Amino acid sequence: MDLFGSNGNDHEDSLPPPPPVPPDVVPAKAEQELPPEPPKKTRVPIARRGLGSKGQKLTLMTNHFKVNVNNTEEEFYQYSVALSYEDGRPVEGKGAGRKVIDKVKETYDSELNGKDFAYDGEKTLFTVGSLARNKLEFTVVLEDVTPSRNNGNCSPEGHGSPNENDRKRMRRPYRAKTFKVEISYANKIPMKAITNALRGQETENYQEAIRVLDIILRQHAAKQGCLLVRQSYFHNDPKNFADVGGGVLGCRGFHSSFRTTQSGLSLNIDVSTTMIITPGPVVDFLIANQNVRDPYSLDWAKAKRTLKNLRIRTSPSNQEFKITGLSELPCKEQTFTLKTKGGDGEETEVTVYDYFVKQRNIDLRYSGDLPCINVGKPKRPTYFPLELCDLVSLQRYTKALSTLQRASLVEKSRQKPQERMRVLNDALKTSNYASEPMLRTCGVQISNSFTPVEGRVLQAPRLKFGNGEDFNPRNGRWNFNNKKIVQPTKVERWAVVNFSARCDVNGLVRDLIKCGGMKGIMIEPPFDVFEEQGNNRRAPPLVRVEKMFELVQSKLPGAPKFLLCLLPERKNSELYGPWKKKNLSDFGIVTQCIAPTRVNDQYLTNVLLKINAKLGGLNSMLGVEHSPSIPIVSKAPTLILGMDVSHGSPGQSDIPSIAAVVSSREWPLISKYRACVRTQSPKVEMIDNLFKKVSDKDDEGIIRELLIDFYSSSGKRKPDNIIIFRDGVSESQFNQVLNKELDQIIQACKFLDENWDPKFLVIVAQKNHHTKFFQQGSPDNVPPGTVIDNKICHPRNYDFYMCAHAGMIGTTRPTHYHVLLDEIGFSPDDLQELVHSLSYVYQRSTTAISVVAPICYAHLAATQMGQFMKYEDKSETSSSHGGLTAAGAVPVPQLPKLNDSVCNSMFFC
Repeated sequence: MDLFGSNGNDHEDSLPPPPPVPPDVVPAKAEQELPPEPPKKTRVPIARRGLGSKGQKLTLMTNHFKVNVNNTEEEFYQYSVALSYEDGRPVEGKGAGRKVIDKVKETYDSELNGKDFAYDGEKTLFTVGSLARNKLEFTVVLEDVTPSRNNGNCSPEGHGSPNENDRKRMRRPYRAKTFKVEISYANKIPMKAITNALRGQETENYQEAIRVLDIILRQHAAKQGCLLVRQSYFHNDPKNFADVGGGVLGCRGFHSSFRTTQSGLSLNIDVSTTMIITPGPVVDFLIANQNVRDPYSLDWAKAKRTLKNLRIRTSPSNQEFKITGLSELPCKEQTFTLKTKGGDGEETEVTVYDYFVKQRNIDLRYSGDLPCINVGKPKRPTYFPLELCDLVSLQRYTKALSTLQRASLVEKSRQKPQERMRVLNDALKTSNYASEPMLRTCGVQISNSFTPVEGRVLQAPRLKFGNGEDFNPRNGRWNFNNKKIVQPTKVERWAVVNFSARCDVNGLVRDLIKCGGMKGIMIEPPFDVFEEQGNNRRAPPLVRVEKMFELVQSKLPGAPKFLLCLLPERKNSELYGPWKKKNLSDFGIVTQCIAPTRVNDQYLTNVLLKINAKLGGLNSMLGVEHSPSIPIVSKAPTLILGMDVSHGSPGQSDIPSIAAVVSSREWPLISKYRACVRTQSPKVEMIDNLFKKVSDKDDEGIIRELLIDFYSSSGKRKPDNIIIFRDGVSESQFNQVLNKELDQIIQACKFLDENWDPKFLVIVAQKNHHTKFFQQGSPDNVPPGTVIDNKICHPRNYDFYMCAHAGMIGTTRPTHYHVLLDEIGFSPDDLQELVHSLSYVYQRSTTAISVVAPICYAHLAATQMGQFMKYEDKSETSSSHGGLTAAGAVPVPQLPKLNDSVCNSMFFC
């Protein structure tokens, strides 16, 4: 089958007639003689199609601050920076860069024409206008370079100078170092690129020009002694620290980035949080981090891993070092070679403890029996007793947080809209950008008032419930009090499984049946309640699940349709993954897990909503879906896809990423979905299994599976329109979504039917951006249904912000939607209405959600199936399952397949 239409035969008209070929000759390389196929046209994001007008107008403020650029004729010159020691070795660490470049500027100011630098802290610097020559070389000497990544993170008080005796004792490398600096011309970036971009003409240079401005702000923050994390910076100010337990603090700082918008260049400033190690005595940090009572209960192997590369300040000399490890022996037993003071250079072995107590007269209270901190090289260790070491402030903590730490962080970093505005106003005042010489040279002035924008509040869609009842949600919420479910299922042939949850199971079942009856769900009495046997409770999770299934199978007359599973109190129970895998993959049984603590009507209703959706019912639906009258979507078969990739947490680089695509079914509905989930190489954002041709007839990709399901569930109709919602990609990846992912989807369609040309709409949804909206003079968040498509949106591209949900705590985070392609031809109003409506079809909750339901479902499906992998035996899921392999990469373990009887269900709900 030819997947792409023509075979290249359309070129034949332009070729001379071929010479006659004797009948017995086969031309050898006929294909190569044809001219190559014309190159494929690259798709780029479409331009805006006008503004929406529906909804009640509302004036809002946003955290974008207008930027005036007066010197657009200037040019940035980019230079590469190479730093080396005097013996020619390159400087590896990032620590010394800023200090060395500052010293160059200070020492050679006249040779540099008095120019200011914008230095990124590593290998690049920029100037406004050129330097005297294309290549410059300098030598500078720095006193006391801390051998650490001191990214401008040292506390503003400076180091204090060690007394003379200590200075002599310090090894020479810490006293003064000579650096060679080579600065060579690399590129020229016109500032005009920014003004061109504002007119909608983006050039290559525009991103670079904006990057220079961002680097200037980073440098400005570094000079103030901030910790820099990408586009955010954090001051060393204890009032910004919040203890979240485990020796970790949440540190509040600010994100700032320049954005091109419809109304010009703006600076987007927002509150941002990073995790840092609690500064102060190392021993206090370790005790908190390992949650033990005293230093004698510490796990030192773990401590060594935690401390490696952290920076300490030692007393009494107040020197700063980087930790390289711990001593093998306790302080009282660990020896080193000491040269005696007499001129004869005699050497004696002395313990670290004796040296500090006897030679330095320092009183050591508790470190004698504990390991020492090593700050030296592997061959030449340098030891300090534990109690003389304090962790320096502003050091990032990069490990994943525990559930408790995360909850504590969320609670402590919440800010109501008014408070956030006040904090941002203060941040702008204290940052004092007007004093930054580079910004002055560029003629950049930053306003200090929030930008006003016009929002519109869309009306909530009407919802349909059982018994023909309609309802208009108010403030993005509704409930099921006195309401029936619109499409209830029957819960039959079911049982309860209890893994030691301490609750009255019979009472729970009785209340569930009663509550179901009120909502219109007929629930038969369960076949049985299976209690876990006491002797299994200490077994590993996989064993506990196996044993429970043996019990269930021995008692039930046949496979149940549904199992209600009671987990121990902990929300993230280790039983969850193995239990779900056993049910969904091995047996094809729908299951609902609960960890009941407070059981009331509201709790039971929420559980019933999930059960009903999983068993194929619908809780509520849109009025326009029932009467089918959704613009465009109801007129022609339309498939809606939600796509997301979830990655392991930052510390886990070897865990496969999980790609999930959900698709609507039973057109004209837009409330029912099914999912297809696959693993792929770790940290890869693009979904690489949408189309996977394995032979001329077979495609094992994700999309084919979903297209076939749509066809069979929608009365044998192929979709004319395909709407794709893609989550979690940054602007730099839009072209890949349009050209790589969309191409694979088109190939999957063509592979099913060569003559089928559906029309596409591709929308990216972004949640982690830094634009926030505020109501002027009101303490409340913006109302649900607020949409903004003017002033701070992109000067050319088609984007808008929507707050579909009611923000109850903190400040609402709007979703930023980018329309990359629209072949279907929606008007701006119809498209915004569709996105808004899709925030009301999430079957798990009785509120509008902040991002369209298909994306939320993709996220849930990826997370749930990711749990399958967590407790799998490594050998079992290795490449024997036909894992994908990138060139030279480790095979990615495949996810277990869902059983046929649940693969079309909303198992993820």
